[in-house]
Amino acid sequence: MPNNPIATAPHVDLQRFMGSWYVIASIPTFLERNAHNAVESYELNPDGTIATTFTFHKGAIDGPVKTMKPRGWVRDTASNARWGMQFIWPIKAEYLIAHVDDQYTETIIARSARDYVWIMARKPVLVDEDYQRLLGMVGKMGYELSKVQRVPQRWP
Repeated sequence: MPNNPIATAPHVDLQRFMGSWYVIASIPTFLERNAHNAVESYELNPDGTIATTFTFHKGAIDGPVKTMKPRGWVRDTASNARWGMQFIWPIKAEYLIAHVDDQYTETIIARSARDYVWIMARKPVLVDEDYQRLLGMVGKMGYELSKVQRVPQRWP
């Protein structure tokens, strides 16, 4: 299964997708290991690129704040679900919106390599039933679920 392409959302309304998303769980990159209170925010630029701000507390809920500002762009304008993301020049990463619900309250960001995945929501905590449903979707994409880690969130 890991060699099969990951299906993306059929269509992503970019305006509705913009805004802040709390990272509920992930297979973290080396940059985001031990992240707490992780939030990814998107803003559509006039030139069509996506200004992205990834903010988290390193090591603890009240740890030092770290911020990254990668640049994103849509690679497939028919669906708007295949993006490129550049955190560090010249490395460009695949960024697939594999799932977004009709209300734009939950999303799964995946990669064909199945090396990283992010479960995100518009609120910092999901009820366990919703989390387990999203985790099941990640498993069906071919990810090793033992690698998925919950991201501690504490927001007012």
